[in-house]
Amino acid sequence: MAASEPVSGYTVADHLVDRLAELGVDRVFGVPGDYSLAMLDHVTHHPRVRWTGCTNELNAGYAADGYGRLRGIAALCTTFGVGELSAINAIAGSYAEHVPVVHVVGAPALTAQEQRRPVHHTLGDGLFGHFTAMHADITCARASLTPENAVAEIDRVLRAVRDQRLPGYLVVPADVGTAPAERAGAPLPPRADTTDPEALEGFVDAARRLVGSASSPDDVAVLAGLLVHRLGAADTLARVLAAGPLPHATTPWAKSLVDESAPRFAGTYTGAASPPTTRATIEDAAVLVVAGVQFTDLDSGMFTQHITRSRTIDIGARSVTVGAATFAPVELPTALAALETLVAEVAARRSGPAPTPPPTASGTDADAAPDDEALGQTTLWREVGAFLQSGDIVLADQGTSFYGMAPHRLPAGVTFVGQPLWASIGYTLPALLGTCAALPGQRGVLLIGDGAAQMTATELATVLRERLPAVIVVVDNDGYTVERAIHGPDEPYNDITPWDWPLLVKALGGGDHVAAARVTTVGALRAALADASAHPRRVTLVQAVVPRGDVPELLAALTRVLGARPEPAS
Repeated sequence: MAASEPVSGYTVADHLVDRLAELGVDRVFGVPGDYSLAMLDHVTHHPRVRWTGCTNELNAGYAADGYGRLRGIAALCTTFGVGELSAINAIAGSYAEHVPVVHVVGAPALTAQEQRRPVHHTLGDGLFGHFTAMHADITCARASLTPENAVAEIDRVLRAVRDQRLPGYLVVPADVGTAPAERAGAPLPPRADTTDPEALEGFVDAARRLVGSASSPDDVAVLAGLLVHRLGAADTLARVLAAGPLPHATTPWAKSLVDESAPRFAGTYTGAASPPTTRATIEDAAVLVVAGVQFTDLDSGMFTQHITRSRTIDIGARSVTVGAATFAPVELPTALAALETLVAEVAARRSGPAPTPPPTASGTDADAAPDDEALGQTTLWREVGAFLQSGDIVLADQGTSFYGMAPHRLPAGVTFVGQPLWASIGYTLPALLGTCAALPGQRGVLLIGDGAAQMTATELATVLRERLPAVIVVVDNDGYTVERAIHGPDEPYNDITPWDWPLLVKALGGGDHVAAARVTTVGALRAALADASAHPRRVTLVQAVVPRGDVPELLAALTRVLGARPEPAS
């Protein structure tokens, strides 16, 4: 079929793409393969969904993940075996970090499967279920489609992905994707709130007693985490904070969940590695609300958080604890909505205006460095922080970029994307493609180390092809700096080959849509960022050279603990 020919007849593939569009997906990321080509015709001819081809399947998975974080659901299409297994690392990351991605796999025709033919992209044993089994632990729902079950199974998997905020997996044999199907007569049913009314009533009573023990909202603090965003409760959280207003912080995993320019924002809480004022706000609160927080090693200062259970309300995805009492099922958005009223009741007792806390360490920078000062981690992140503006999508790769930016307050309206749990380096470069596609017209600002960027650099070509507005800062610190800080600072396994990034980005097809510079001083960085601001519709790449052993203060604290971990007993 020629690319310009319309696709005739309503098929299983049409139903799948229509349902994706219904859920808000306007593009499918992936790499074509012969088992998926006929199905992809139904994507490219769809009036509301477009195809975005990537340079490899892993990058396509990362791009879909970035898109799904900001749009609430994403779609990835790969071919059977070789394609889907290349993407499986990305899908595992989406599962770990609660990102809803629908992975559609084009598979050999049912006729070939029924005859157990040793066709290409298989293990040659005539068995076709190996790869589905490999996805069992990293997806919330899976289905292998047949003409008889296709419509029902597509709807079941898509509902699970939407409702559970986790990846799903659909195997579409080549002859099933083009099989006829009935058009859906109604949209997918909305997600149902599973909160038990009696459990909610018990939670409200217990929370009212604890929150009511506070003399004013100043004694009630909030620590907010990633699940608030993933479960669609960011606006509800904002209303709870405003009802006080309440002093509050986020974990690094949830950075930009709240307005970090707000006067009652106390900073980013990382356990014992937190600034003193941030730590005091959270750990010394008379009543602490912990909302949607999952403490992980790198998110908590290596599990150094100090939370006193007896004065804490801990709101999880589907259960809530008040002190030692647990109430379930109570869904997080419902629990937060109930807290708004309780906080307002305490606020009504306040006799004076809400005090403004002193500035945190993350909100005060030292005097500006002179232009001729050599770049270092401190000056790099200070200048990048000053460069950001409302509407930016900031992606910080795991390592010096994530932990260099984590302590800095962001302007209102900035979205921050990182991957501190799965921590797959190189993730953010293809995720730049996905996030910018999810929010067209908003500027992407990618912060990534040179070693991480080498892993996924080919996707720069797609960013350039799509003509996305972006600023890319490649931190050139001569190798795997985080690993050097943990162990083996001079060992060859932490070395990489140095690249000429300005030359590379030109070679990848930038043309007049890209400007690139290598900078070694504060003044040169300022000039490059100012030029980027003056040309907001193009791609600007800055190769920022910093000393090899230099690491941000927060990361230095974490790597000291990581490097000191005892070896497990043999």
